[in-house]
Amino acid sequence: MGRIKQKFIKNRAFELVESHSEFTNDFKKNKEVLAEFADVHSKKIKNKVAGYITRLKKQKKMY
Repeated sequence: MGRIKQKFIKNRAFELVESHSEFTNDFKKNKEVLAEFADVHSKKIKNKVAGYITRLKKQKKMY
């Protein structure tokens, strides 16, 4: 079983996926897009949000 993501990471990822269609199922591309649209100062948090967005896109759970 995987680790459970923190609630603010999930909320931020859902908000970004709904408002921007540029996200794909490629983690590196999502990190670049995330840097443009979000003010995430911590590298660790940015990677977690980008990873969760990638996971959502791969599952086709969101758009």
